[in-house]
Amino acid sequence: MEEVTDEPLYRDRVCGIDIGKAGLVATIRVPSEKDPARRAAETRSFGTTRREVLALADWLRCWQVPAVVMEATGDYWKGPFYRLEAEGLECVLADAKQAKNLPGRPKRDPADSRWLAACFERGAVTGCFVATPEFGIIRLHTRYRRDLTEERTREKQRAETLLESAAIKVSSVLTGLHGVTGRDITGPPDRRGAQPQGAGPAGPPPGPP
Repeated sequence: MEEVTDEPLYRDRVCGIDIGKAGLVATIRVPSEKDPARRAAETRSFGTTRREVLALADWLRCWQVPAVVMEATGDYWKGPFYRLEAEGLECVLADAKQAKNLPGRPKRDPADSRWLAACFERGAVTGCFVATPEFGIIRLHTRYRRDLTEERTREKQRAETLLESAAIKVSSVLTGLHGVTGRDITGPPDRRGAQPQGAGPAGPPPGPP
């Protein structure tokens, strides 16, 4: 353990985690065993698999560290965050924009976990919103529906552009190209000239004049 002279202002025992795709770096800051007025810090590297995250949780419990802070980096934070939370640890997700503007951020990535832990113990890190599992499912489906709607709109615009480039001015005589009439005109040949819905049966063909 490396002892430092910084004095905590907000939390006594903390852990800062810098998360990557295949691994994470964790730094704990606890009171020094020799002098409680001093701080002891230790940094270790772990993987992001379930077994490695459980090993991280065991290491934190050995040092009686109850709280963990990590930066919201893409989707990499979700696995370790929810696993550590399930292990009974208090997990705080730091907003990337807010953490970026905190003073003293190091230029080297390996030192990010130490810097996060130091900021967290002083109360400089504010946790951002993390959805509950129920709310997360609703948000996931809502975003997926929005993406599908946007994709449908792009395909409609692509079809109109294709017809315009072929000098087929269907959209100039129809209110909506993708309405019932528009689909009958631009649809496959077997639908063209089909009997409209609700129309009665066709009568006999006219006789000779």
